Amino acid sequence: MKKIILSLCICVSSFYAGLLAASNISEATVHSEKIILGSGCFWGAEKGYESLPGVIDAVSGYADGKGVRASYREITKLKNKFNNNNHAEVVEVTYNKNVISTEELLMHYFESHDPTQVNRQGNDIGTQYRSIILYTTQEQKKIIDKMLDVYQDLLSAAGYGPIATSVKPIEKFYKAEKYHQDYIAKNPNGYCPDHSTGIKFIKRNEMPKIDNSQLLNGKHILVIEAEGYCPYCEKFNTDVVKSYLGTIPLVYRLASQLEGLQIKSPTWATPTIIFIEKGEEVFGHQGYLSPKEFYQALGYFKLGDTEAYKVAFQQGTDARFCKEYEIFKNTPDGIFIDKLSGAPLFDTKDRFNSSTGWLSFTAPIKGSVYTKPDNSYGMRRTEIRSVTSDIHLGHVFPDGPNGMPRYCINATVLEFKPRKDIG
Repeated sequence: MKKIILSLCICVSSFYAGLLAASNISEATVHSEKIILGSGCFWGAEKGYESLPGVIDAVSGYADGKGVRASYREITKLKNKFNNNNHAEVVEVTYNKNVISTEELLMHYFESHDPTQVNRQGNDIGTQYRSIILYTTQEQKKIIDKMLDVYQDLLSAAGYGPIATSVKPIEKFYKAEKYHQDYIAKNPNGYCPDHSTGIKFIKRNEMPKIDNSQLLNGKHILVIEAEGYCPYCEKFNTDVVKSYLGTIPLVYRLASQLEGLQIKSPTWATPTIIFIEKGEEVFGHQGYLSPKEFYQALGYFKLGDTEAYKVAFQQGTDARFCKEYEIFKNTPDGIFIDKLSGAPLFDTKDRFNSSTGWLSFTAPIKGSVYTKPDNSYGMRRTEIRSVTSDIHLGHVFPDGPNGMPRYCINATVLEFKPRKDIG
């Protein structure tokens, strides 16, 4: 749940909140109101409301049921799936009308789901997923009716049917179980469902038409992102994309911008990560991918069933004096990079000829690798792995020149970049 941060900052609303706290002024003085909104599964909806400036609190819960106990276990029972007296999954939103108006809040509500669907949102089917608004004041009711009329006209013009959203005064709100509150924060490896129609109350600047012709050649990593705020998209960008420097291009698209591509995966979850070759999906995953999972998928996509893949993910070892070794042993000045992430790993200035048949270095680029014990095959060795992709690189031994270590590295999992080409 989202709480007001009572501290001074340059943001006027936060400064105002700090003054309220200092003066012990009640919440009512900030013109707060509550409204209960149901738009399918409450997990993603709760986080969406929390991201809006002016929303003080968002609480997942149940409402509008009769004769059914208000608990997740009860409302999800098969006998209640099509029970019209079942509770709906809803979010109780407390908001400051001085910062966000009821109209603005309802615009987010309608735009973030498909209100024309009856007792469902996407693959979530049942009365618990019905579209419903439960108001707390008559002023809210008037605004809801006005917004319904406006949005219906917009939907009808786009070919959608009648809005199925129920509008009622709130009778009783039941707070959901503790594990359902802040569900996305507690479950970092999921996705944000996006069942929106794409119809907006206010036409923003028209997005330029996307040209996907470049994606019809070669391999690409396609990330389908949300049009609005998506915490899982943000997490994927932070954990994976921010450090990705690989040679396979990574591009972003909305679900509505896939014209000309052959995509098999459903596109209503964000992020959805799709590996495409010549415009056709090879592999797709709905939801957040950890760096390790991403690079495992990318590894097979880029390397296939090759010696490099076995080295990287099955801790294999190059053959002595392999083809890649012969290519890399006498390169010009430059750096060796992770074959998947593109991260710099070793510098030619630290390379030396160990006469072993494997690339040898006295040191890695600072912070690029990590070590772990390797007791396989009855030996006690120290394994070297890439920090970014976690692929196996080789081993380090204490027998380098002048008492320095020898980083014995498999050439098949590296690529080379001349110093002059480093930006």
